[in-house]
Amino acid sequence: MDSSNLTSLPEEETHNSHNLPSAFSSAPTRPPIQASSQKYAPSDWSDYFDQEDDIQIPDSDDVFHVYMAGTEGPVIFCLHGGGYSGLSFALAASKIKEKARIVAMDLRGHGKTSTQNDVDLSIERLCSDVFSVLKTMYGDAPPAIVLVGHSMGGAVAVHVAAKKSLPGLAGLVVVDVVEGTAMASLIHMQKILSNRMQHFSTPEKAIEWSIKSGSLRNIDSACVSIPSTLKYDDSKKCYTHRARLEETEQFWRGWYEGLSEKFLSSPVPKILLLAGTDRLDRTLTIGQMQGKFQMVVVRHTGHAIQEDVPDEFVTLILNFISHNRIGPHGIEIPGLRRPPQSKP
Repeated sequence: MDSSNLTSLPEEETHNSHNLPSAFSSAPTRPPIQASSQKYAPSDWSDYFDQEDDIQIPDSDDVFHVYMAGTEGPVIFCLHGGGYSGLSFALAASKIKEKARIVAMDLRGHGKTSTQNDVDLSIERLCSDVFSVLKTMYGDAPPAIVLVGHSMGGAVAVHVAAKKSLPGLAGLVVVDVVEGTAMASLIHMQKILSNRMQHFSTPEKAIEWSIKSGSLRNIDSACVSIPSTLKYDDSKKCYTHRARLEETEQFWRGWYEGLSEKFLSSPVPKILLLAGTDRLDRTLTIGQMQGKFQMVVVRHTGHAIQEDVPDEFVTLILNFISHNRIGPHGIEIPGLRRPPQSKP
């Protein structure tokens, strides 16, 4: 083809074309595409908590790992669900620490905690562990404590509160666990556990799985919490779940039986946070009608409310503390001055 037959645009026309509005002139700049490994890269606990520590229980070989943040106010003592870890509360901790202290422990058989029997998740043992950790950390005169428990940890928190023997207990927050629903779901638990992905080549793959499977909905939270729920299996050269929940079935009923009555009997202000429209059983329905506890249904979240919508979770916790006037030493009554504590 003879190139001389190809006519070009006049120079002036080319110049003026720069002034014509572009169809893409208002299009936002497209963010760079993240590689999967970068998108699901693990983050560190120190991005959210101020410090971590190992609590050695006297006269035993049990060592419980805790994460802590904040310097003032009551202690928000957090208990995670089965298969999670204390870092389940990481994103919430970064905001709570501005108004209160927060401690999140790795329960027996989870996270960085090390015990003589990692599969003894009986409710009696789990309650004993919480009492032991609090006693070791604070002695006989702890500050005001608000127990916060998610799922299995919620059951533990209720049982601890119902014993009415925890000094300083000032409030109880239960996250997405109701006796009736929990008991009905137990027959499906082994199938759920066996159907989940068991082996991961990297922590990034486990984080990605947690999001894509729907178990968590917040990538930032998954990036800090999921790695602590894994352990490396040298024989298989891959990562597996740290908690051996499938070996603890004998204890499951004990977590939830009688939970509603125990929740209502706890002698402190209490709030129940539910994901979606989880139905209350008869005992809780009557208790709510009698004004014995506060209930909030949190929309647009999965089971792990504290991970999926941490900002809303924090707001609910801090409002609960403020509404019930829970200070560093317990319930604060306006006009009543606390006598100064004598110094040793």
